[in-house]
Amino acid sequence: MNVKKELNAISIFLMLGVSCCLSACSPSNTIEVPISIRSGSGPFHSRVSGIAPDLEDENNPWRKTYLQVSGIPAEWTEAKKGDITTDMYQSVYQNYVLGNISQQWYDELQQSWNWTPDTINLSKKPLKCKIAFAYGKDLTGTVKMVVDVKNNLDFSDDSIFTPLEINLDNNSATMDSVKAKHSITVKYERLSGNQIIEEETSLFIAHLPAHNIWVSDFSQYAIAEFDGNEFAIEPSAGSIDYTKTKIIQLNDSLKNGKKAIKDDLISENEYLAVNDKIYIYKGVNRNKGVMTLEKVKDASRLYSSQKGFKAIPFEGTDFKTKEKISLESCRGKYVLLDFWAVWCGPCLQEMPNLKTLYENTDRSKIEFLGIVGDSPAEGLEKMIERFGITWQQILSDDANPIVKKYGVTGYPTTLLIDPEGIIIAKDLRGKALEDRINELIAD
Repeated sequence: MNVKKELNAISIFLMLGVSCCLSACSPSNTIEVPISIRSGSGPFHSRVSGIAPDLEDENNPWRKTYLQVSGIPAEWTEAKKGDITTDMYQSVYQNYVLGNISQQWYDELQQSWNWTPDTINLSKKPLKCKIAFAYGKDLTGTVKMVVDVKNNLDFSDDSIFTPLEINLDNNSATMDSVKAKHSITVKYERLSGNQIIEEETSLFIAHLPAHNIWVSDFSQYAIAEFDGNEFAIEPSAGSIDYTKTKIIQLNDSLKNGKKAIKDDLISENEYLAVNDKIYIYKGVNRNKGVMTLEKVKDASRLYSSQKGFKAIPFEGTDFKTKEKISLESCRGKYVLLDFWAVWCGPCLQEMPNLKTLYENTDRSKIEFLGIVGDSPAEGLEKMIERFGITWQQILSDDANPIVKKYGVTGYPTTLLIDPEGIIIAKDLRGKALEDRINELIAD
């Protein structure tokens, strides 16, 4: 989604899910904290991301970006090759500079990713930011794999192995052990202090036979120390470019192996409390090797979409009755904000549960508000009729961008707000949501 040029600085903060007075967020309050990289998942839950072989289609806009490799064993049948990207933004930028990505596709990617290329921290000179892999069947019909660990585009000097087969039913601690045992070390390049350097990282690759898909993970995270506290930083899934990171302050239990609760993770442009002071977590600059914080002077005027802070105020119109609605008008009651879209399968699957919960709760104590984003009016009309939705719905669009203000990037997203307007829980659904609401209104 494009950010309109006429929006002022305050609106931009709101669209990121954070608002504050301008005087509290001046550049002079910016703090850069050095980071160091650690192997493994640390306090974060273990995860994997899907990978796929190259799609040889003349209309594929990525086709010219594929790595040209040699050394795939000649005796393999059904051989396929692909690559895993360490830094997708660098890869796109350099391939655009090289002419491998069209202007139209480059513009579309910027729009769909809400991305403005940071050319100061991107290299025009191509970096080795992709790891090539290939797989196929040997003479016995067994699936084999090879990874270009030296990043020299030649598989002939790499070891061939039988890929690990896994399922995703294992808990996070078990997956950490599996990754540690079966990861390989690969080389790649990145910018550091505006200089191209070569580094090594662990790479885990496995096959999910139940779904016939391949998955991978770069098992690493970052650590930073600030004002006597230690913080862990989780890179975005599937890469190690450290964009769209999340951070958590480490306590004794997290240092001793406990995994962080999703609700406790702080995203970029959200608030971070350190020793009774409030900062905005601005993310990581991998080129400079720092995480950035902005100190907030007046914490009494803060609104956010994160747990523990006042929910961002909004107004709207109920889609059916045209009645005016505001979050402030719900003060004194609990409020469930349900961000959803008419095309979202999990949202529609949850709708009967919400309907039952709504009909069986004391509405003098709680309000349900649906915030419908990225959806046409006629689609919302059909879903209200289909599911018999009787609680208020606000259509979030360009004229009233509530979804943007809250920084919602996926559906469904739920926020539970207390009578004082403080967010007390996020992303509860099904039985967990029912139990929490019943617990609250019973008090």
